[in-house]
Amino acid sequence: MSTPPALVPVILSGGAGTRLWPLSREAAPKPFMPLPDGQTLLAKTAARALALPGAQDLITVTNCDHYFHTRDIYAGLDRPPRHAAYLLEPFGRNTAPAVAIAALFAQRRYGDDTVLLVLPADHLIRDTAAFTVAVARAATIARSGKLVTFGITPTRPETGYGYVECAEPRDDALPPAFAVRRFVEKPPQDEAQRFVAEGSYAWNSGMFCFTAAAIVAAFGRHAPEVLAAVQPAAAALAPAGDAPMQEIDPALFDAVTGISIDYAVMERAAAAGEVTCVRGSFDWSDVGSWDAISALFEPDALGNRGRGERVAIDTRNTFVHAEERVVATAGVEGLFIVETADAVLVAGRDHLQQVKDVAVELKRRGHESYRLHRTVARPWGAYTVLQEGPGFKIKRIEVKPGGALSLQLHHRRSEHWVVVQGVAQVTCGERRYAVNANESTFIPLRHKHRLENHGTEPLVMIEVQCGDYVGEDDIVRFDDKYQRPQN
Repeated sequence: MSTPPALVPVILSGGAGTRLWPLSREAAPKPFMPLPDGQTLLAKTAARALALPGAQDLITVTNCDHYFHTRDIYAGLDRPPRHAAYLLEPFGRNTAPAVAIAALFAQRRYGDDTVLLVLPADHLIRDTAAFTVAVARAATIARSGKLVTFGITPTRPETGYGYVECAEPRDDALPPAFAVRRFVEKPPQDEAQRFVAEGSYAWNSGMFCFTAAAIVAAFGRHAPEVLAAVQPAAAALAPAGDAPMQEIDPALFDAVTGISIDYAVMERAAAAGEVTCVRGSFDWSDVGSWDAISALFEPDALGNRGRGERVAIDTRNTFVHAEERVVATAGVEGLFIVETADAVLVAGRDHLQQVKDVAVELKRRGHESYRLHRTVARPWGAYTVLQEGPGFKIKRIEVKPGGALSLQLHHRRSEHWVVVQGVAQVTCGERRYAVNANESTFIPLRHKHRLENHGTEPLVMIEVQCGDYVGEDDIVRFDDKYQRPQN
């Protein structure tokens, strides 16, 4: 294979982003949310990582359901990775197992001395020049065998972030690097105020830098049970040079306990004098609440922010995100209103942390809006639910050029397809035929069928499902070019 890269970014893309419901959902979490400029946090993170000197390859640890969306985002970058490895978790186990399996994979693929830069997929950093300088400093320290974390100088007594207590500086080089005394979990308000006043505390950014050998050895010293549980799953991955999509074995991964990298390794390593903090001068946000999203928009004269069609009468310091309808406010202050095709959130500024409880309650009720948007991305394109009622569902389906749905059947529904744009190549039973724009076809109950787009433009059609059950799980797959489960 080609010369190993000097630096390998490892992007951790997981979680449900429940504090940003209803834009962030379990099937399309925070990293896939578009920001005001239209770009997603994941795209910004990957572009920032690949712009670093020596960074050509990318390792991404994410859920298996997010593989195709992630791959499409990387393909759309101005500078895609030379090699992209996707380590696909069957279910989440927090950040320690994700880092461990990525390090074991990188160690086998690139060697012990490979410098890994661990980046959560949902952070926003605008000053990329200062970020690049901080990474170069961290990589130099990491090559000496240290574990490096990135600290952010606090701008306010934030109780929603963890902190790093810094001791004496390592040397006179810039940006400054300090020995880490300890990691501190999210503090109460009075303690956060003291941290800011003392000046020796930094926000814990959740970004790390170390060699593959150093972090694997640190797992062995401080979290041997995590390492022992992850090793069989890592060993079962395909060898270097094989297909980029690496599915982690569910049975092996099920034995892994969920725990964060901070708890499992970094806190204990700091107590042993093994951790250095590089304090960067770059801006940083984990975009973890609607307050943080609001700050990305310019306010009007009364402090109102937002996007979409809005009418504000006697309204102050209010954020409105409007997607489908006009949102009008009158005589209100300090509200956050988020309107989407299927859900509306109204929250007071002082209660934004409770938004996650809304998502939890919806999940408890089995309501689909905790998990899915009306528009759902698929590897072949996307579908949007236009209307649903007893015995029917109406969808808008868009198939990318070259895209193909699986050969499938449904036990409890039939389907009527009307082509709006493009030409549909249809398989229905033993028949194969084309359906042009302004034409339709019928797919009977329990008939094997497939929809394909052989054209160079998107295929758009309206699908009407009829039956006693129209849930998404009424599907049996017989053949699928994207290698999804058979049923």
